[in-house]
Amino acid sequence: MPKNSYKSQSSLVSTNAASQEAERLKILRNYQILDTPKEQAFDDLAKLTAYICDTPIALISFIGADRQSVKAQVGGEGLHDLPRNIAFCNYAMLSEDLLEVEDAAQDAEFRYNPLVVGKQKVRFYVGVPLLTPEGYPLGSLCAIDTVPRQLNEPQREALRILAREVVAHLELRRARLQLEKERQQLVEMMRPNTEELNKATTEEQPTEIFVRQEQKLVRVATADITYVEALGDYVNIHTERERLTVYSTMKELESRLPSRDFARIHRKYIVCLGRIVAIETDTALFETSKTATLSLPIGNSYKASLLNRLNLI
Repeated sequence: MPKNSYKSQSSLVSTNAASQEAERLKILRNYQILDTPKEQAFDDLAKLTAYICDTPIALISFIGADRQSVKAQVGGEGLHDLPRNIAFCNYAMLSEDLLEVEDAAQDAEFRYNPLVVGKQKVRFYVGVPLLTPEGYPLGSLCAIDTVPRQLNEPQREALRILAREVVAHLELRRARLQLEKERQQLVEMMRPNTEELNKATTEEQPTEIFVRQEQKLVRVATADITYVEALGDYVNIHTERERLTVYSTMKELESRLPSRDFARIHRKYIVCLGRIVAIETDTALFETSKTATLSLPIGNSYKASLLNRLNLI
């Protein structure tokens, strides 16, 4: 079967205008595939290529401005970061269908190629261009051997199918990266300005509350409160000096106390974060005065939130 040789690519290379090449490279960069780590999907397709073609070497590579970048590889040495002008894949990429060189050592156009006369000793090469949905060539899927050989037609057709699969994975990968980029942008848009938020929080935090005691209102500085305890329809507010019992709910007290200083640790308890001295399993130990401490339980549904509030190292 006649093969597409290096000579048959010369007209294609000459007609690849600078503007078309610039657009091709722009599209290639948009895929964000050059010089990226290994990925299972591409590795599997390279392995399948080697198996179908019965060759020891298979590559998925992309052609940059001046070099070849290998994304997946089975076998072979010295095939990464090849100059574009000697990479067989450069010419496979520009072929109309499939480039097959049965014996490079006997091919007038490839016999002096460094990959043929050098340590790689390439003899057989077959490659299919990787074309975007718009028809731009990005690289090639290829199989290589160090002995001459020839594929049969079912193998060639299988190689074409695998090349389309490579492009399909490339499209899915690009879509996933784009979605992640848009998600990050949305997160940034929704994230409030930290400085402004801190300023607003500082300005709005209450420093005192008034509680009703019999026929009068008593002012209590929030800095004096050690903890709050639910007691049926009442709430006990504990300070270092006294306990105040008010008709209220834990939810209401939680909303009135400065959120930067207090945390709900249990359905029955709100504590001052600055007074916590230790946490052991499901118990918080905190100071109620300069000489006294108290242990209170931490509810399972509140523990994660509490730990996030603490400056852990």
